[in-house]
This record gives sequence, structure tokens and C-alpha cells, in this order.
Amino acid sequence: MKLYFSPGASSLPAHIALREAGLAFEAETVDLGSKKTASGADFFAINPKGYVPALLLDDGEVLTEGPAILQYLADRAPALDLAPAAGTRERYRLVEWLNFLATEVHKSYSPLFNAKASEDWKNFARAAIDRRLTLVAQTLERSPYLLGEQYSVADAYLFTILGWSKWVNVDLAKWPVLETYAARIAARPAVVTTLAAEKAAREQTKKG
Repeated sequence: MKLYFSPGASSLPAHIALREAGLAFEAETVDLGSKKTASGADFFAINPKGYVPALLLDDGEVLTEGPAILQYLADRAPALDLAPAAGTRERYRLVEWLNFLATEVHKSYSPLFNAKASEDWKNFARAAIDRRLTLVAQTLERSPYLLGEQYSVADAYLFTILGWSKWVNVDLAKWPVLETYAARIAARPAVVTTLAAEKAAREQTKKG
């Protein structure tokens, strides 16, 4: 498999999941401005949507969209319980969280990274983030992870989103449980390794 990613972007959860699952993979960076991969390939030819993550499977097919990729990777290593078994109620809870994170939390951060977004739009986004993170914090006051006692790929996604906060002046101090949670996820060996790999990729890109 090959993961097409951009350091620190929405491909980070998939990158973490690959390492959590212990799966063999290659990784290639994508310049999201030029839509070129590190090898010079046209990223649109790989993923016509033009954004990461994209996962090239061993049979040559390409899987896109973070929530789909996360579940695919979790199902490749079922013994690790990165996702509940398909068909169970717990699995639908995972799907519920992945959809909420993608459509309500992740997308609320997007305007804050957009230089063309108006201040009214950004203020609306910040209010939405406040409401969404308050709901997430309420869950994490009751359990260490989104699905309860078991870490899942949804936690890799939430960890990534929370990490964007420092770049757009979203102060997580309002929710101490989120700061504690983020630190707990950051200490996981697979997360430490992934963050180091993405830092190295970012520095290599700057040199190039």
C-alpha cells in the first residue's frame, strides 16, 4: 500500500492508523498547492478530488476519504480492535463519530485556514467549534476515548483536529479534558513515530 499525504493535514489520522495497525506501506508527500507528489506525479491523476488522504491499495485501486480509509485499515488488523467488528452496534457508533468529526468538527476548522474567508464566516466557524468541542468534551469526561475504554481510529482523527487548534487560535484550555486527552494520544508509540516521520517529511520538503 502507499499513502499519499501532506504533513499535518487531514491525512494524519490514516498515517497514524497504518502504524497502529502494523501494516507495511510506503508514503509519498503531496504538495497541495501544486497538486504534485514528491516524485513529480500529477496528484489529480491519482485522486481526481485533489486532496489527501489517498491510499493506493495493493491491487492498484485507490481509496479516498478519511473515514473510509480509517475503517479499511482498522479492518486489516482486527485483533488490535482499532474499530469494533462490522455489523455490531459499536461499529455504528464509530461511524457516527467519524461522520460527526468529518462534517461538523473538521469542516468547522476549514474557514480558519482560508485567507479569503470573511471575519463573519470565521466567527461563525469559531462558534460552531465551541459547540462541537463542548459536546466532545462531555463524552471524554465520562470515558478515556470516544468509544469508551477502547482506543479507536476515531481517536486518531480527533487528535489530528485538536492539533490544528494552535494554528488558528482555538484555545483548548477551556476544555482541560481535551488537553489531557490530546496528550494521552500523543504519547502512544505509533503516534510518536508518525509525528516524527511527518516532521522529517516537512523538513525534507523545505529543503527540496
